[in-house]
Amino acid sequence: MEHVTRRTQVLRNHLLLQSSPPGLLSPNHCVSYSPPDVAEPLSFNPTDMRILLDAHNLPDRDWLFGLFTQSHLFNPLPRGAKVFVLPDYNQPMEQQREVTMERIWYMLEKGVYEGWLTDTSPEAQMRRFALLEVIGIYDHSLAIKLGVHFFLWGGAIQFFGTKSHHDKWLRDTENYAIKGCFAMSELGHGSNVRGIETVTTYDSNSGEFVINTPCESAQKYWIGGAAEHATHTIVFSQLNINGKNQGVHAFIAQIRDADGNVCPNIRIADCGHKIGLNGVDNGRIWFNNVRIPRENLLNSVADVSPDGQYLSAIKDPDQRFAAFLAPLTTGRVNIAIAAIYSSKTSLAIAIRYSLTRRAFSVTPNGPEVLLLDYPSHQRRLLPLLAKTYAMSFAGNDLKKIYVKRTPESNKIIHVVSSAYKATFTWHNMRTLQECREACGGQGLKTENRVGHLKSEYDVQSTFEGDNNILMQQVSKALLSEYVATKKRNKPFKGLGLEHMNKPCPVIPSQLTSSNVRCSEFQVNAFCLRERDLLHRFATEVSKYQAQGQSKEYAFLLSYQLAEDLGRAFSERIILQTFIEAEATVSAGPLKDILSLVRSMYALICLEEDAAFLRYGYLSTDNAAVVRKEVTKVCSELRPHALALVNSFGIPDAFLSPIAFNWIDANAWSSVHH
Repeated sequence: MEHVTRRTQVLRNHLLLQSSPPGLLSPNHCVSYSPPDVAEPLSFNPTDMRILLDAHNLPDRDWLFGLFTQSHLFNPLPRGAKVFVLPDYNQPMEQQREVTMERIWYMLEKGVYEGWLTDTSPEAQMRRFALLEVIGIYDHSLAIKLGVHFFLWGGAIQFFGTKSHHDKWLRDTENYAIKGCFAMSELGHGSNVRGIETVTTYDSNSGEFVINTPCESAQKYWIGGAAEHATHTIVFSQLNINGKNQGVHAFIAQIRDADGNVCPNIRIADCGHKIGLNGVDNGRIWFNNVRIPRENLLNSVADVSPDGQYLSAIKDPDQRFAAFLAPLTTGRVNIAIAAIYSSKTSLAIAIRYSLTRRAFSVTPNGPEVLLLDYPSHQRRLLPLLAKTYAMSFAGNDLKKIYVKRTPESNKIIHVVSSAYKATFTWHNMRTLQECREACGGQGLKTENRVGHLKSEYDVQSTFEGDNNILMQQVSKALLSEYVATKKRNKPFKGLGLEHMNKPCPVIPSQLTSSNVRCSEFQVNAFCLRERDLLHRFATEVSKYQAQGQSKEYAFLLSYQLAEDLGRAFSERIILQTFIEAEATVSAGPLKDILSLVRSMYALICLEEDAAFLRYGYLSTDNAAVVRKEVTKVCSELRPHALALVNSFGIPDAFLSPIAFNWIDANAWSSVHH
């Protein structure tokens, strides 16, 4: 009753204030902006944290941020006392596409792409990652347009081609003398690449391949760059030699001449307006007896002799097909990392806003409360912040593995990149939605970025591999490793499963605040979940096979365990990379805050995954301890929230007006007449 009376008084005061005559209002009644940077103490140096988070090429990143702010091409937007650099998503689709190409030319002139394809050293690849991350922070369309050209078209030539292809195509690609795209997806087949219907035959009389679209479902679909700008494409097609289908192969085909005219026997249509990424000209392509030279087969995996003999050192069709999917690994790495930086952007905006926006008072006549001082608001944003930190360290680790890849490491890169692509992009969409809601009505404005980023990044869940299918691939790889290891009767080695060689971890019967924050407990809990789920998954698949089901169908019937296992694998390796990053930091304030963020990551994973309760890894009492501890850690992270998002190193100009003085940004004086 006392609570009801107090809330009634608060609401009465609000109503009396709003109904007072205008002349009686004093300036003290007006909401004012107070910069959080003044009120929020720093317990650690955000610059040191940024070095840990970005990990590499910080000067290159800052150089590119600077280039963007120097040109009107990047749409400077004055708001209050600040100028923001934001794409104008209110432009028609055609203008968005045109300005995306203009920005590409601008960066070409400034030397941004130097060595992106012609220098394959680890250092050059890490620079390329860093610059693409900055580009993605500015505009996802721009990053995707570049990604298609360099990493799909260019990557296919690098991975599938041989020296003659590299010499002929890579330099011209890097200099944009040609503009490439990547024609894999079809109207009838997306994730199931093996089922694509485009057909290529070989004419030994002319020494040419002949590409055909035999039916409407075989039209190439969603091909980035195809609608307007691309001059060449990689065509993925079934290769039919002497009446025998040799499976999917990759070919280079020209689709436009130097003047932009569509080549003979090729038809191109626009995919039209999309919910996001309208700066990318996605198109559809039909081929009608399109002839290309024999040399345009990308032949690192297989070749066709002048007289029409099929040649390949890889005799197994399954292994040969797997080799053709290599460029998608690059794409998945890029997509996963881009999702992290999108989450960083939205969290920086939402948390900065919540440190200056007030709503309601909790005492009669008292001041209104900052949004982030509400425990519920902390619960909404700070666990997502911790997950973003954890995924940032995991992404850095993936990049290191990728740039130092060997034939032996290709499997782990495929599995981890698939797991991260799904996990990070799902996390990003959840983060964007929560940040949009946390910004209230301001989150709906395009210039405030968060709401619109949802549309821009939604595609990440399905392109270059549907997330659900990728996670099934992860579980299938783990199952294969499990079965093979048991068959050999040897210790586990690979895919991070070495923890299964140790005794099964035991969870304390009674958890406390102290032991749930211990990294040893956290790792044990995550490893227990993964090893048990892998055993359950293998047992269930085996049971279905014993009942007469095929291995593939048995796997499909066990999809729920497969999903649980994929999540367990991903979250466990993310936690381990966090702990490894934490171990590189000397004792002090930075290490202390990292420990707190890591505990938040581990605890929120324990709380959110029903598998911990479903399979009995946590008792209901222990689950209650975890839940209570999440709330406690939120309150402990609250004083560090500003420093944690400032550590992302995203310049003010690349955030949004509500991240700063949102009153000045919306003042009448800022309205353009």
